[in-house]
Amino acid sequence: MIKDFNFYAPTRVVFGREAESKIGQLVKSQGATHVLVHYGGGSAERSGLLSVVRQQLNDAGIPFTELGGVVPNPLLSKVYEGIEICRQKNVDFILAVGGGSVIDSSKAIGYGVPYDGDVWDFWCGKTPEKCLPVGAVLTIPAAGSEMSSSTVITKDEGLLKRGVNSDLCRCKFAVMNPERTYTLPAYQTAAGATDIMMHTMERYFTKYEDMTLTDAISEALLRTVKDAVQVVLLHPDDYRNRAQIMWASSLSHNDLTELGMEKDFATHKLEHELSALFGVTHGAGLAALWPSWARYVKDRHLSRFVQFAVNVMGVDNDFAHPDETAEKGIRAIEDFYHKIGMPINIHELIGREITDDEIDVLVDKCSRGGTINIGAMEVLDAKAMRDIYKLAK
Repeated sequence: MIKDFNFYAPTRVVFGREAESKIGQLVKSQGATHVLVHYGGGSAERSGLLSVVRQQLNDAGIPFTELGGVVPNPLLSKVYEGIEICRQKNVDFILAVGGGSVIDSSKAIGYGVPYDGDVWDFWCGKTPEKCLPVGAVLTIPAAGSEMSSSTVITKDEGLLKRGVNSDLCRCKFAVMNPERTYTLPAYQTAAGATDIMMHTMERYFTKYEDMTLTDAISEALLRTVKDAVQVVLLHPDDYRNRAQIMWASSLSHNDLTELGMEKDFATHKLEHELSALFGVTHGAGLAALWPSWARYVKDRHLSRFVQFAVNVMGVDNDFAHPDETAEKGIRAIEDFYHKIGMPINIHELIGREITDDEIDVLVDKCSRGGTINIGAMEVLDAKAMRDIYKLAK
């Protein structure tokens, strides 16, 4: 069975060593008259990238206002601050300089500026109707937000981490220079690669198994990132492999690897509550949860897990014992996670055993008080969520 699809990927990608030299003309082509330059901490300043951005906008004759301070798991409070600045300055274009957190914060600001109500309404079920245009200068390949329709924000009060999907927020352009990733810490590099792979794995594990071409694209992407991250952890300035990872970040989350499929994203939703509660790195949280999710569902979807084990993880296919082949595939990715410094359970992630009370909090938030289920290949209710968190202890 092949799921019908409508593929839309409007983002212009400018990729390579001289990509930053195009920023001014790209922003100008959008008709911008005042730009909000949105970024995170000091790395964009220390690396000289912000200086390049400023010079590009000045040379193009485009006024701009800056707003830094975006943190991992970007906060709603910063979004509110950006909305107010944009309204005061009549900003009509937002330029995100950073990784997924900065881009998601920029998209959320873009939703909020033309909206009369509380922008958080969109993370509570209301459908956005407008968004200021957003462009990205990518520095951290991981989230894929530079080409995705997704925006994930954490509400400070209650630490509610939720996502919104709408084509309205897709970036108009993405400027990507792999050289800008050379100085990423090893842990951030590994967590980013894990997130990239998981964006495709959340689409690859599906009940739709007849789209052979999409499967082949997904498997090639997963193998490529798996190999490339191990190289760049040893050789951080390896341009070739940094480029593979950066491009995979975009391809993994622009919907290409779900064509003809149905995305699952249960692991992502389980992890959103984990990173909101404990402030952990998103990619590391995914590594800590996925093996337990996989073991919880694999017996009812053996053929898919066998295919992953053989075609992605290089496991020999034991045709007489598919359950053993599937399990070997899960153990192989656990070995890979450990090899690149990622955890494979919550204890390794947070440095202690999670309590039952904390699991109750995670389940309550993920299920919204038991009112929603998650997942698609296998639909998970609150009880299943609790079982998976417990398996991942």
